[in-house]
Amino acid sequence: MENRKKVAFYTLGCKLNFSETSTIARNLQDEGFDRVDFEEVADMYVINTCSVTENADKQFKQVVRKAMKLNDKAFVAAVGCYAQLKPEELASVDGVDLVLGATEKFKLADYINDLSKNDFGEVHSCEIAEADFYVGSYSIGDRTRAFLKVQDGCDYKCTYCTIPLARGISRSDELENVLKNASEISKQNIKEIVLTGVNIGDYGKGEFGNKKHEHTFLELVQELDKVEGIERLRISSIEPNLLKNETIEFVSKSRTFVPHFHIPLQSGSNDILKLMKRRYQREVYTERVNKIREVMPHACIGVDVIVGFPGETDEHFLETYHFLNEMNISYLHVFTYSERDNTEAATMQGVVPANVRAKRSKMLRGLSVKKRRAFYESQLGTNRTVLFESENKEGYIHGFTENYVKVKTPWNPELVNTLHDINLTKIDEDGSVRMDFVSSLV
Repeated sequence: MENRKKVAFYTLGCKLNFSETSTIARNLQDEGFDRVDFEEVADMYVINTCSVTENADKQFKQVVRKAMKLNDKAFVAAVGCYAQLKPEELASVDGVDLVLGATEKFKLADYINDLSKNDFGEVHSCEIAEADFYVGSYSIGDRTRAFLKVQDGCDYKCTYCTIPLARGISRSDELENVLKNASEISKQNIKEIVLTGVNIGDYGKGEFGNKKHEHTFLELVQELDKVEGIERLRISSIEPNLLKNETIEFVSKSRTFVPHFHIPLQSGSNDILKLMKRRYQREVYTERVNKIREVMPHACIGVDVIVGFPGETDEHFLETYHFLNEMNISYLHVFTYSERDNTEAATMQGVVPANVRAKRSKMLRGLSVKKRRAFYESQLGTNRTVLFESENKEGYIHGFTENYVKVKTPWNPELVNTLHDINLTKIDEDGSVRMDFVSSLV
């Protein structure tokens, strides 16, 4: 046991990355490594990278510096999306020893010899067309809820997005394997599973570019609902054109799926949606939101939106602002457009100045605060179920209701990872909601 090496992980980006980091970590533990926190001294640091925003690129260098400060002799490996897109760039960062692209990241153990530092970062990345196989992943042990990967890659050609270049074609896990992973998670006393992927509504496409859907997303949801031992299932993010009415209706009657949808909009202007090559118009988005509200009035609906896309005039932006302001949604995730290499949008006319992008972003973030507040107020006085998380934040424990209202109550370690019936009483100064206990469930 004395010879076991220590490995620490840092994940940038999305829930999908978290699920994959967890799987890579379990693989390394099987190879004789002990996982430690990133704040600790380790023999190896693994950074799972993201390429969605410019900020994630900058963060990578900061994380490498942090690792080197903890142990300047540690072996540093970079994996993930940015490692696939810009391997040489990452390899040139001082301290980086190994860079693995999309097909190699799950074989990290095969590329490690004696953990001695390299003079230059060693690169193993593939042509993205070779990323045509599927590796299932899920995260456990990191949080109260688990992220379960069901799909990878994307066949869409959105003009601002690098993900197809970083992750390859759309492909899915076999239904039997998803159910097996869900069952394994449920045996770990984890109460909530979040389904994740790049484009999960496209679930069912097989490996090797097989465009035929073996199963549909609805069938996946129906089968997962039957898995014993799972208290809650949450759909992370789903394209509006792929969120069908049948799925919405099933969730409204489901045993485990919670009334929370995160649906990317990106723009409330059909002109901009067309420039983005999105596969719907705003009218479709309105239909989805109206359908959810019809069968689940208390549902939480989150929205992704991009501001400052090339060609977005003040009129286009105001179209988006008013569209969102009038719609019965619960919160926004606002992204300020940033140019990404090798995307169509990077060469488009009508570049929006950085200060205008920042101003528009600020306006929509303000709208998000207003929307979340209105949604929380609409839930006061209702009984909900809360799942408590594991952190003690300034003497309070926080949790989320099934419809994603953040609640708080004085810290009590016995509440960690337990479900309770509660009544939502008032909104606190920090924006979370106070509660009274009604009964304990699990």
